[in-house]
Amino acid sequence: MMCEEQSLIKVGMADLNVGSQNNVIRTTGLGSCVGLTLYDPGKKLAGMAHVMLPSSEIAREGKLNIAKFADTAIPELLSRLLELGAARSRLIAKMAGGSQMFAFAGGNDTMRIGPRNVESCKLALEKLSIPLVAEDTGGSYGRTIEIACSTGLLNIRSVQKGVKEL
Repeated sequence: MMCEEQSLIKVGMADLNVGSQNNVIRTTGLGSCVGLTLYDPGKKLAGMAHVMLPSSEIAREGKLNIAKFADTAIPELLSRLLELGAARSRLIAKMAGGSQMFAFAGGNDTMRIGPRNVESCKLALEKLSIPLVAEDTGGSYGRTIEIACSTGLLNIRSVQKGVKEL
């Protein structure tokens, strides 16, 4: 039973956003993309990035969309949460997605976008010393995820697997 109205913050593809106590942050259509969340339980602050690609080194466009790449989105998410008053020492990460949506012959590495996104997110978290406490990654199906800023619970929905909470 919710007394307070929770307002929804939507995160699009190659996008990121942060919220506080009364917010729920949601992203849809996670296939090979990874939805990564950072949460400060002390301040009830959360952030989510919808990471499309593992590394900004492959960026061709003039103006870099930092939310698109694991190595640039996660540090940006961290700095936005710190601006809101999050304590770096309390932050925990959860993530979902990184599906291998299509089967490829020959196992060409460039086609392993999902698994590579997962690896890159883990690497970025490691560099920032933020513990990954839960993940629901891999498989070959899409996911919709949302995190409640009041609790830090990550709700994962998929057609194949139903609803899961991390």
